[in-house]
Amino acid sequence: MWSKDEGGLHRDFEFKDFTAAWDFMNQVAQLAELHDHHPDWSNSYNTVNITLISHDKKQVTDRDYRLAEAIDKLVDHG
Repeated sequence: MWSKDEGGLHRDFEFKDFTAAWDFMNQVAQLAELHDHHPDWSNSYNTVNITLISHDKKQVTDRDYRLAEAIDKLVDHG
């Protein structure tokens, strides 16, 4: 589930291992290119932390919600 604060939308994703986490990041990178909107993220072993915020607006916008929804669909449908 995504959480929201003034720093953006945040969600942590946990996978079975590093390779699965890395595969997820590659898939999200492709989505980000399609949406022309890129996450702030970090990876530690099997966990990926994502923050979405529209830096030009300095707030969460529809672009962030659309990318979050696309990422959720990716996770839900493998």
